Parts: sequence; structure tokens; C-alpha cells
Amino acid sequence: MSLRICILEADDLHPELRDTFVGFGQMFKQLFSQQDATVECQIFNVVKGEYPAPEQEFDAYLVTGSKADSFADDPWIVKLRKYLRQSYAQGKVLLGICFGHQILALALGGKEQRSDKGWGIGMHRYRLLQRPSWLPAQADEFQLLISHRDQVTALPAGASVLASSAFCENAAFVLGQQVLCFQGHPEFTHDFSSGLLKLRESIYCPQLYQAAQQSLSQEHDGQIIAQWMLCFIKASKEQAKVVTEQVEKQARESLCSA
Repeated sequence: MSLRICILEADDLHPELRDTFVGFGQMFKQLFSQQDATVECQIFNVVKGEYPAPEQEFDAYLVTGSKADSFADDPWIVKLRKYLRQSYAQGKVLLGICFGHQILALALGGKEQRSDKGWGIGMHRYRLLQRPSWLPAQADEFQLLISHRDQVTALPAGASVLASSAFCENAAFVLGQQVLCFQGHPEFTHDFSSGLLKLRESIYCPQLYQAAQQSLSQEHDGQIIAQWMLCFIKASKEQAKVVTEQVEKQARESLCSA
């Protein structure tokens, strides 16, 4: 059976980019389809108040990036934080990228804030700090395209750092077999990242901007991270199946001994 992923799209593409690039939710659909053509994704724009109906079921829920701050009090952000807390309490599998990484950490009890290290842009390399059983990683490092100035400064209780760098200590984290988040953007392409940099050039110092554009000559590991996310979902799904079977077995044994 194919995996079903709910994409909670947390931003609209800038008007100057819409003629050239697809939206953030569609970027993830394309990313996952390149790993597994059977993966089914449905996009809900949470900025516009779109959420799946209660009867809709998905194997995982992914929060995309956004130019917004996860700690802001905009009504749609407050609603999203509440939805994520409820979803976690219900045992749903949650994935977060950039803004999604930050808001999940915040909603589940961690801390997130504007970083005194400033903007992180262009290509960035991370060290892998652990190898969970679901992770098919061979290398000790990976690199992703980034665009952020907010960072997770404290993880939720029970969470652990998956990847880190000198610039971004909590670059990726896991919480049991239920939450997986990355600060970097596996869904970005080099062309999109370059276009986004040009759009925001005026807010960066010239040296940082030039270094970021030059870094785009390097390959990034978006497809590898997509594979990791799908492996995480599959492992979570298998674990849930085992737990269900154990509960049903105990129930049958209780009836037989009654």
C-alpha cells in the first residue's frame, strides 16, 4: 500500500517567483515522487485555513517552510501550533522543514527564536550525530540548501539531535518514532534557491550574498533526505502495526481466560 502524506503548506510563493516555480507543497510532491512514484500527497494551505477533514487519514503530516516566524501570534500560526500539539497527542507522525522544524519544536515544548548568528543562506553542511535503525545513511555528513535566521535553541522533552553544525546546533531532530524535522530545505532546487537569493539580495550583506550564490555550484542532498523521511514514515507505520497486533493479542487472551 502506498504512503499517504498530508502537506501543511505554510506559505504562498512570492508573486515574482510564481511564473517560474511551483509552490512549496508541490515541491514536496515532486521530491517524494522522485523517490517513490506511489507516494500520495495532498496539500492544505494552512495560511488560508485549510486542514484535512477529521475523517481523512494520512501516514504522516509535513509542515513546509515559510517566511513567517513560528513564534508569532498571527491567528493562522496560533491555530497551526494548536493543531500540531493535538496531532502529536493523537499519535500522528509529524515532519517539519525549516519553519515546520521550528514550529514543531516550539509547539511540543522546545524553544525557537531569532538567532544572533544572523542569516543562513546558500548551501550548508551538517554532521550526522546518530544513526537510528530506520536511517539508511552511509555518510557522516550531508548538505542542504538553506534560508533562515530563526533557529531552534532547545528541543522538546524526549527529543534528540540528529544533525548539527557550528552555525545551527539543532539542525535536525527526532522525537521517538513520531517526529522528524530538518532546518534545511530538501525540496529546494539550485535554481529556486538562486532566485530566492536574488529576490532578497537587499537584506543580506554583499559578502554573505556572494558566498551563498557561489555555494550553489555544489550538489545538495535533498533526495537523500527525502529517502530518510520516507524510511521514517514506513518505520513508524510498522511500529504502529506491531503495537496494534500486541494489543489485539492481549485482548484475545483476556477473553479466553475470562
